Amino acid sequence: MLSPTLKEASLQMDRNLEAISHEFAGVRTGKATPVLLDTVQVDAYGSKMPLKQTATVTAPEPQMIVVQPWDTNLVGTVAKAIQSADLGLNPSVDGNVIRVSIPPLNEERRREMVKVLHRMTEEGRVAVRHARHKAKAEIERQKKDGEIGEDRMRRELDALDELTAGHISKLDTMLERKEKEVMEV
Repeated sequence: MLSPTLKEASLQMDRNLEAISHEFAGVRTGKATPVLLDTVQVDAYGSKMPLKQTATVTAPEPQMIVVQPWDTNLVGTVAKAIQSADLGLNPSVDGNVIRVSIPPLNEERRREMVKVLHRMTEEGRVAVRHARHKAKAEIERQKKDGEIGEDRMRRELDALDELTAGHISKLDTMLERKEKEVMEV
């Protein structure tokens, strides 16, 4: 049974893994996925809005994303937003829909993507270690205040280290899988 401190640390680590997983989904592979356009911001109705709040985004083919704005007056604005999003994509307007073909990645671009993945993974490791650090400080505070004994403190610190190692291992597995996906031709 995990103590409240360990439960909170585990929850925080899980959230960090979830965030990294979401970031990984936005990294371009050779395949089309609607998540690629999650970072696109559209100037609509006097403010910047996420693309998914202004249009339906689908990937009907492995090399094509189709964006259908709900308001047909936004077609040009959405296309411009996709083009200026620095994703290396060229949208083409086809009536009331925007087609975005996903060009195959060249070797150099694949290697750049892998470097981005490694950086994201390292940020995830730092976040997991930060959660560990907070939990460790709390456990040591409890020992100092006499709330727990020496043996329980040792057990909790060992469990915390196992928890941390498990989450870092999951991060490494996620990186390995995504890296393989990016390097696949």
